[in-house]
Amino acid sequence: MRNFDFSPLYRATVGFDRIADLMDRALTSDGTQPTYPPYNIEKTAENAYRISVAVAGFAPDDLSVEVKDGTLHVAARKAPEEASRAYLHRGIATRAFERRFALADHVRVTNALHEHGMLHIDLVREIPEALKPRRIEIAHTNGATALEAPAA
Repeated sequence: MRNFDFSPLYRATVGFDRIADLMDRALTSDGTQPTYPPYNIEKTAENAYRISVAVAGFAPDDLSVEVKDGTLHVAARKAPEEASRAYLHRGIATRAFERRFALADHVRVTNALHEHGMLHIDLVREIPEALKPRRIEIAHTNGATALEAPAA
């Protein structure tokens, strides 16, 4: 695989550091992304998203959801179980995990819900008024040129 050097990008741009960092992270990942626990990312509306993480075996108190520096951190730590249990088959994995999701600018976590072995995290993209498209009215002079003075 090729290695790309983004240092010229840092020298020629201002304010795009986060995009360059994301590209650098994506290109330098070794491809061994963790697969536990499985998750879905769905678009629920024009500016709304939902991340659903399969967390069977975890109670809401075992789970942690945080947003730090534009990254959503989902983690789980299971309290140690009693030694008196003897499993014949143990197919439900309850090992500790941490998942990270990079959030775009202006994306905010609105809700986290634990139900039926799933952790649902709702996100919304709130575009500030300054970034929304706006219509600019075009003024006209009613036939007068810019050099003519209006009659008094």
